[in-house]
Amino acid sequence: MGLVTIKRLAADLMKCGESRVRILDAKKAEEALTREDVRRLVKERVIIKLQAIGVGRSKAQRKHERKREGRRRGPGSKKGTPFAAKSRKRRWIEKTRAQRKLLKSMKQKMDNSAYRKTYRMVKGSAFRTKKQLAIYLEEKGSSKGEAQ
Repeated sequence: MGLVTIKRLAADLMKCGESRVRILDAKKAEEALTREDVRRLVKERVIIKLQAIGVGRSKAQRKHERKREGRRRGPGSKKGTPFAAKSRKRRWIEKTRAQRKLLKSMKQKMDNSAYRKTYRMVKGSAFRTKKQLAIYLEEKGSSKGEAQ
């Protein structure tokens, strides 16, 4: 029998793929004529089965450890749409609260009608950031002292 046939039979007997079968003594193996002879060669350890190659976990463990330290969590690692992490509504709420807080701190310097108008503008998303709101308030000069 040829080595290729012996290898195929050995793989079948050992319940593994042909790539995992190794024939250590080719001369002894070529003497085999039957399936029973191949079985005997396996028992005598002339034909062996290599250990299966698995996927190591060390890289995954290292990656997990880095994540626990707070790494690998930047904007480049995010998946999904920009609003998957934080909804439009949540963003609007946070922005509006910050702007209203700023507006409240400026309230004493403003007359009531200007305050109310600006408050409504904040609600309507007229300003993208707190900085824009602050610039608007400066340009308007809507303070009590300047209005008179």
